Amino acid sequence: MSSDSGPETAQHSGLLKFYSALFYAGSSFVITVVNKTVLTSFRFPSYMCLAIGQMLATLVVLYAAKMSKRVQFQDLDRSIPFKIFPLPLLFVGNHITGLASTKKLSLPMFTVLRKFTILMTMILEVYILRKTFPKRLVYSVVTIVLGALVAASSDLAFDLEAYAFILLNDAFTAAGGVYTKKKLGAEGLGKYGVLFYNALIIVIPTFLASALTGDLHKAVTFEDWVEGTFVFCFLMSCFMGFVLMYSIVLCSYYNSALTTTVVGAIKNVAVAYIGIFVGGDYLFSWTNFLGLSICMSGGLMYSYLTFIDKPPASKTEESPQLKIET
Repeated sequence: MSSDSGPETAQHSGLLKFYSALFYAGSSFVITVVNKTVLTSFRFPSYMCLAIGQMLATLVVLYAAKMSKRVQFQDLDRSIPFKIFPLPLLFVGNHITGLASTKKLSLPMFTVLRKFTILMTMILEVYILRKTFPKRLVYSVVTIVLGALVAASSDLAFDLEAYAFILLNDAFTAAGGVYTKKKLGAEGLGKYGVLFYNALIIVIPTFLASALTGDLHKAVTFEDWVEGTFVFCFLMSCFMGFVLMYSIVLCSYYNSALTTTVVGAIKNVAVAYIGIFVGGDYLFSWTNFLGLSICMSGGLMYSYLTFIDKPPASKTEESPQLKIET
């Protein structure tokens, strides 16, 4: 880690953009598998307490790094809640709904339905950040969503509650990505401040909510705490929660919010197809498999257009753009 002092620079090198995206893709892949192991394979009853563990890991790592002078961010004062709002609400919503949907959905369907985040992020960037997009990028996003619809239409394990959780997770992720990009320029916060104060503001309310709902009691009385394998996976999930959030902020810092969202499509190629053979909760059908393949091809097309096929600046200005009038 290096010190971080606030506003992001206007331009970043292509390598930094690519490596930050690759770091996010790898982190997202690992935590999806680890969370699935904890919540489904071990049947850990409390996704809320797992989220609390991930928040505590973020606080401990960043506080230790700040005390050792490895990172820098603004000290706590009354201005922090105003600078960071509404990120804490979006952060906790993303955490809770993400873990809930991970527990209730098979890995392939989880990754397919997460594709709606891309469309939501594109719309929010147009309205909030006033961005425009080349039509070929829009077509790739439409392909991703079309594949998701085809795959979801034949989901043999349809669960209304699980679908509600994953679509809420998509909305929270999209809004969080766009507002993270916006808040990274807040004076004094920077990458590490955004992470630290997000976790600090929401960890206590989340803990109280888990206690009041009985979630905490279920977690404490869980019988596999004596199993070394489960404890290792639980701690790995907590640590990877911090790594994932850091990778998201880092990727958003060097790239657009939409690109950060679509990077998930890269790792989804591996997650979706591996999930067909790993996890034991995927029900195969050819329609579902076709939808997965359409979805992944759209994600790879977007990735190619974003990271590889860069047109000259003069042509870029003349290329068709998507702009929603507000």
